[in-house]
Amino acid sequence: MPRQPRLDAPGALHHLIGRGIEGTKIFRNAKDRNDFLDRLSALCGKGSLVVCAWALLPNHFHLLVQTGRQPISQSMRELLTGYVVNFNRRHGRHGHLFQNRYKSILCEENPYLRELTRYIHLNPLRAGIVQSLEELEDYPWTGHAAIRGSIRRDWQSTDTVLSYFGEKRSEALSRYQEFMQEGISQGSRPELVGGGLIRSVGGWSQVLSLRSRGIQRASDERILGSEAFLQSLLSEAEAREREGLRLGRKVKDLASLAKDWTVKTGISESDLRSGSRRRPIVQARRGFCLLAVKKVGYSGAEVARFLGVTTSAVNRLAASGDLGELEKEGWSK
Repeated sequence: MPRQPRLDAPGALHHLIGRGIEGTKIFRNAKDRNDFLDRLSALCGKGSLVVCAWALLPNHFHLLVQTGRQPISQSMRELLTGYVVNFNRRHGRHGHLFQNRYKSILCEENPYLRELTRYIHLNPLRAGIVQSLEELEDYPWTGHAAIRGSIRRDWQSTDTVLSYFGEKRSEALSRYQEFMQEGISQGSRPELVGGGLIRSVGGWSQVLSLRSRGIQRASDERILGSEAFLQSLLSEAEAREREGLRLGRKVKDLASLAKDWTVKTGISESDLRSGSRRRPIVQARRGFCLLAVKKVGYSGAEVARFLGVTTSAVNRLAASGDLGELEKEGWSK
């Protein structure tokens, strides 16, 4: 069965989970963990994502993040590829470190940011790595200590989480701590990470109850949220897919797309790929990046390789344009 595409949008909330291949430890020591966090910090520093909660366990990690200036898939590629290269070098190993693709669940923020923060930060307690909430407060490998203020992590968006617990910081911290304490007795919470329908309706008991009454509910393994939230996301994704298919009937690859684009704009392909800073060429290049990335769905890296420029340049050009500009730049629907 083919993989489903990632769901994403600027500001979207994601619960990301990565596991070591065949149970392999992906963090063997503090140097490994600090390397991972340094890379995460760098992504936050350039606005690629916002980190709300996180936990590093010996053989897996959890991240609760919001998409920033680039797609979450690109941020995760940067994070994991660099980490694996350094990990393998440090430990004299070769080959894959992570099991398949990382798991990505797009989450409805209002009902679930609090719940997922608690679920993620209590992981070391559930695993028996720490024995109490008090001990977790000084444990350096989750975001809980940063929220409580016992460890400083300037790159972690603690205010995003605390804003859900009160307007005054002291009040929010107190309520957050009470919320964490209440979660200890709740166990593993499979409805937060299980199959799509299990997540959508709040656990297997609710699934069975609905089935017994003949009630069908929409679900998707990539989404954690209400049915209305799910339907809204899927409708948007379907619209983007239809647009991609419509354009796909016209263009088979980037070379064909570029040929079509140069005919419309009157800019030669050699100029398009030349790196020239002349205004008409820059405008044509921006339109091409916008079309290829935002309309057709090519990655910034694929377009960059075709044009002979950097990925960041392509993403910057695509982000600086407006889809409505495509017709002005010569693309007629």
